[in-house]
Amino acid sequence: MHNINVYKYTTLKSVDIENLCKRAESDLSEYNKVVDGIIENVRENKDYALKEYSLLLDKVELGLETFKVSDEEFSKAFNIIETDFKETLKFCSENVKRFHEKQMPKKEWMVEMHPGVYAGEKTEPIETVALYVPRGKGSFPSVAMMTSIPAVVAGVKKPIIFTPPEIDGSIDSATLVVASFAGVENVYKIGGAQAVAAAAYGTESIPKCMKIVGPGSPWVAAAKNKLSNIIDTGTPAGPSEAIVLADKTANGKLACLDLLIEAEHGPDSSAYLITNSEDVANEAISFMPHCLEKMSEERIRYASKVLCGPRGGIIVVDYFDQAIDFINLYAPEHLQIHSSEPDKYLSKIKNAGEIMLGEYAPMSIANFALGPNNVIPTNSWSRTKSPLGVHDFLKSTSIGKINKVGYEKLAPHAKKFSKYEGFDAHANAVSSLRIDAMKK
Repeated sequence: MHNINVYKYTTLKSVDIENLCKRAESDLSEYNKVVDGIIENVRENKDYALKEYSLLLDKVELGLETFKVSDEEFSKAFNIIETDFKETLKFCSENVKRFHEKQMPKKEWMVEMHPGVYAGEKTEPIETVALYVPRGKGSFPSVAMMTSIPAVVAGVKKPIIFTPPEIDGSIDSATLVVASFAGVENVYKIGGAQAVAAAAYGTESIPKCMKIVGPGSPWVAAAKNKLSNIIDTGTPAGPSEAIVLADKTANGKLACLDLLIEAEHGPDSSAYLITNSEDVANEAISFMPHCLEKMSEERIRYASKVLCGPRGGIIVVDYFDQAIDFINLYAPEHLQIHSSEPDKYLSKIKNAGEIMLGEYAPMSIANFALGPNNVIPTNSWSRTKSPLGVHDFLKSTSIGKINKVGYEKLAPHAKKFSKYEGFDAHANAVSSLRIDAMKK
């Protein structure tokens, strides 16, 4: 690895801080023109276009004739995955299921607002949701697990996984195993912008979906942006990003280990260690070569690209409040806090998709085994959006029920509002006309 970036926060200008906050998906202009063509081709030519892209973009030899994963392929996947890893997949899936079951709201509720006045909600699952599972820089059965399980827990009638195939036309076996554990039977061998377009418009073999969730490349992000008026694109989830926050009590070696977690995802990831301790920063830098020795050349290359490039490194602050301010400005997908008392900082963090507390809580555990979802808003969207959960697969409907006593209480107020806003029919509906019309 070349020299890792080290920034002295007090020397940075506002434009420098703004640049540190940029992600790979901040500017999708270079992807938009190509994505426009892909979307239009899929909309017009449907399966034929998808077959073209399986050859051209997914590099599947001879292209794909059938996109849906067969029962035989599901069975083969169970035979390929070793027993001990199947047990891990089962264990983690059960944790994810348990967590998301706790998220489920009441199916229906009402409260008496005044005598004779009742208001509430009923909740129903969305009927068809596409679950995007990326593949480009590795296989991600964890994403299949994190999207499939809450969809099934929420009661989605037709959850559908879209994931890119290998060049031989196969699908990652662990992805199929966790899909089966979750209860998702429909898996399609399609990725990239063409998968988003297929979900949005439907094709001869692929059903049109109402929503699409799951992380993806800038190509996927660009397609979601373009099609957001056609399909609900859900939580914005792009390339991985993380901040490791370490105070003077932190172990720099552990901070280094956790800094590399999201940095190794790919060259389009973002990862920072921010600390008020030169000693912690130097200890992390010194320990970095030892960590890299335990990684593959590909993952070293990705981490180097991030930590030595424009979207990663170490930020040293003079005052810890500067670190908190930067985190709330950056609004990271993942935040790891290293401190002898990590809980004391929790109330100060306003913008983060996920917060892991302490030296025994690395993001690795959160990504796979803890239970909360690992599909988390990126590109500063944690300022306003939440991690994926059952609520993303549900919709609520308001309910009102009013009897005569309640009507007499509320109608005068509704009539005054109607008059003020100039709505005559509104006012008539709560006037003496209604009482007269009810007389027989």
